[in-house]
Amino acid sequence: MKVSTATYEARLADVFAKVRDVVRRRYKVWVVITVLVTLVGVGITMTLKPYYQGMVRLQIDPKQNPLTRNQGEAQAQLATEAIETEVSVISSLEMARKVASRLNLINDPEFGKNSAKPGLTPEQKLDAVAGALASATDVSREKLTYILAIKVASLDPKKAALLANEFAAAYMDTKVGTNIGTASKQADFFEAQLDRMGNEARAADEKVAQFAAQAGIVRSNAQNGETVTDQQVGPLALQMASAESVAAEARSKQISAQNQIANGQIDAVSDVRNSATVQDLRHQRTVLLQTLTEMQNRYGPRYPDYVKVNQQLAAVDGQLREEALRVVRSLKADADAAEARAGSLRATMQRLEDKQAADARASVTLQSLQRDADNKHSAYDRMAQTATDARQSAQNSIAQARIIDAAQVPTAPYSPRRGLLFGLSVLAGLAIGMIVITIQEMMVSGMLTAQQVEEELDLPLIAAVPMLRDNNMPADTLIEKPTSQFAEALRNARATIMGVKGELAPKVIALTSSLPSEGKTTTALALARTMALNGQRTVILDVDVRRAQMRNIVDSDTSAPGTVELLNGTATLEQVLRDTRLENLKSISVSAPYFTSDNLFGTQTIHDIIDALSAQFDVIILDLPPLMGLADGRFLAALADAVVLAIKWNATPAPAVKSAVGWLRSDGANLVGAMYTMVDATSQSYGSYYYYTNKYTSYYSNQGS
Repeated sequence: MKVSTATYEARLADVFAKVRDVVRRRYKVWVVITVLVTLVGVGITMTLKPYYQGMVRLQIDPKQNPLTRNQGEAQAQLATEAIETEVSVISSLEMARKVASRLNLINDPEFGKNSAKPGLTPEQKLDAVAGALASATDVSREKLTYILAIKVASLDPKKAALLANEFAAAYMDTKVGTNIGTASKQADFFEAQLDRMGNEARAADEKVAQFAAQAGIVRSNAQNGETVTDQQVGPLALQMASAESVAAEARSKQISAQNQIANGQIDAVSDVRNSATVQDLRHQRTVLLQTLTEMQNRYGPRYPDYVKVNQQLAAVDGQLREEALRVVRSLKADADAAEARAGSLRATMQRLEDKQAADARASVTLQSLQRDADNKHSAYDRMAQTATDARQSAQNSIAQARIIDAAQVPTAPYSPRRGLLFGLSVLAGLAIGMIVITIQEMMVSGMLTAQQVEEELDLPLIAAVPMLRDNNMPADTLIEKPTSQFAEALRNARATIMGVKGELAPKVIALTSSLPSEGKTTTALALARTMALNGQRTVILDVDVRRAQMRNIVDSDTSAPGTVELLNGTATLEQVLRDTRLENLKSISVSAPYFTSDNLFGTQTIHDIIDALSAQFDVIILDLPPLMGLADGRFLAALADAVVLAIKWNATPAPAVKSAVGWLRSDGANLVGAMYTMVDATSQSYGSYYYYTNKYTSYYSNQGS
C-alpha cells in the first residue's frame, strides 16, 4: 500500500499551522509565564552560595610486579578493580577522619556545624565533621589512565585547595605506613615453595620428552597432539585413492579394447581411432583407393601402375594393423604401470597406519605424563602469582604514587553555574508556558475551522468575519473601508446566500445564533449594508425584542416607535421605518428592551409585516434572538427564505451549535450555512477559508474609500 507523500506533507503543514495559530492567539500568556518562571529561576540562582573546588591529581605507578619482562605485562597486573579500590580508600570516611583531625575541623564553621550539638563525645563530633567532609569530596579516575583526581568543595577557595592537598598527603602517608614485616616473611616462604615446585615441573617435562623419544612420537602440533605420522596419512590417502582410480580406469580401457579386437572391431577402439598415425594412414589408404578405382576404370587390372598402387594399398593396410596393435599394447602397459603405482602407495599407507596405531597406544601413556606435567606447571604458576603478590605487599603494594598537580586556590566558583541555570530557567519558562497554553487550548470547547462546520454540522461555512480590535462599531467598516478583509468577508456571505448563477435569490434572510453575544446583530447590520451597497433596496428588522441592540448601532432617536409597537398595532409601517447612513438601507429597531409572556410572533401580524416589507424592498434582513432558551427565534426562522447561523469563533461550544442546528432543521427552516464571527484574521481557520490570507494582502486595503 502506497502512502501519499503529498497527503503526509499536507498533514504536517496543518500541524505546524495549528501550532502557529495557537501561539499567535496566546503568545501573551506564553510570554508572561516565561518571564515569571525565568525571574523565579534567576532569583533562586542568585540566592545560592558560591562553592569553590580544589583539585589534586595523583599518578599511580602501574609497575607493581618486579618480575615482569615487559611494560605490557607490568601494566596488566594493575587491573581496573585495583584502581577503583584506591578510589574508595581515598573517599572513605576513615580518610576524612584523618584529614579532619589533622586540620582540626571540629571547630570549623562550615564543616563543624553538626558537631556543635550538645551531648556529643569527641569521637562523635569527629565522625560528624568527617561525614560532612566526605560528602564534599569527590574522587575519580581520569578515563582509562592511572591518574586519580581528588576534588574538595568549600565556600572558601583557600580552604578548598588546603583540604584537597591534605587528602593527597593523608593518602600517601597511609600507603607508606603499611606494615611490611609480615609480608616479607610470607614472601620468603612462597619463594622456597616456588623453587621446589619449579624442580618438580622440570622433572615432569623431562619424563614426557624421554618417553616420546623412546616411542618415536614426533609431535607436529603440541596443542592438539597431532603427530608427523598423522599429518602424512591424510595426503597419502588422497594420493592412493587417486592412483587406484587411475589404475581402474586404465585397466577398464585395456579390457574394453581387447574385447573389441576379439570381436574383429579393432577400428572401434577409441584410442586407435584417435591416434594421429592411424588417421594419417587412413587418409593415405583413401587416396590410394581413389587412384586404384580410377586406374581400374580407365586401364584395367593389368595396368603396371595399377599393380604398383595395389601393392602400396596392401602395405598401408599392414601398417594400420600394426599401429592398432601397438596402441592396444600401450593401453596394457599404462594399466600395468597405474596398478603398480597404486600398489606401492597401498604398501606405504599400510606402514603409516601401523606406525599410527603404535603411536596411538604410546600416546595414552604420553598424555598421562603430559597431564601430570601440566598440573605441576599450573601449580607453579599459581604459586608464582602468590609470591608476586607477597613481594608487592612487602614493597607497599600501590605505594608508588606521586602528586603531579597540587591544588591551587581556585579563582572562580564551580557551583552554581549561573549562566547555565539562567538558560535552564528560560527553557523551563518556555516549556511551562507552552504547557499552559496547550492546556488552555485543550479546554476550549468552541469551534475553530471550516472543517468542523462541514463535518459536525453538515453545513457550508459561507464566511469567516474577522474581529476588528479597538473598534466599537465594526459594521461601519463596510462604509469607511469597503475594500478591507471585513467587507470582503460579508461580500462572500452575500454571494453565497444570494447565489452567483442567477437562481431565484431569497428575499427574507434571517440571522440567528445559538447563544447571546456572538456578534449576530453586528453581522446582520453588516450584511444588510453589504446588500444596500450592491444596489439592493434593503431593510433590517430587529426582532430580538429582549435585548434591543440594533437601536444602539443604527438609530439615534430611541424614543420613536419600533418593532414592538408595529407588532402591537400602535404604530404603522411608515412610522417605524427609519433612514440610515446608506440610501438603500432602512431599519426597524426595538426602541427599548421588551419583556412579555405574550407570543408576539405567533399571530398573523408578523406575516402581514413581512408581506408589506416585501412589496417595498428587495431584501429583508431579520435579526433574530438566540435560539438557546428562547422560542421566538424558532418561529421567525421558519418564516425566512434563508437562515444563517452566526457562530462566535473559538467561543461557542459545539454542543450548543449542534442543538441550534437540530432545532432549525426540525422546524423546517431553510438553513443555508454558518458564519464565523470575531475570527482572528491571522489564525489557521481564517486562512483555511480564504486560502491563506497572507497571500491576499495586496488585494485588501484598510484605507478609507
